[in-house]
Amino acid sequence: MADNKTNEQRSYNMSRIRSKNTIPEIIVRKFLFSHGLRFRLHDKKLPGKPDIILKKYNTAIFVNGCFWHGHEQCKYYRLPKSNVEYWSDKIEKNIKKDSVAHSKLKEMKYKVIVIWECQIKNGSFSDFILDMIKN
Repeated sequence: MADNKTNEQRSYNMSRIRSKNTIPEIIVRKFLFSHGLRFRLHDKKLPGKPDIILKKYNTAIFVNGCFWHGHEQCKYYRLPKSNVEYWSDKIEKNIKKDSVAHSKLKEMKYKVIVIWECQIKNGSFSDFILDMIKN
């Protein structure tokens, strides 16, 4: 099935989607800061430009949207009914890019933490993140 939006509508919708400073990312940053952790944001020198970098702990944190990064078995991840081939290809490429970036970071001795949008929405990310960082 072809896209059910006009090019102008689709362009407008896509222009409203942020890649930096998203609400889930800000929630994680506020949590880390409130626990005394200081960090850098979106370091272009690191593979995959992690959302948050904790240099002291050699840790890179990615805050992933469930839809954009293909979070399987998640209620927030579902392929659109229109233009399915385009969206499945796009999400598959995102998953591959994530995997390559994570591997390169691990080779550089970084600890990689992925926090999913659904974990932030249900508040479960705070249970494990501090343990992951400090261990």
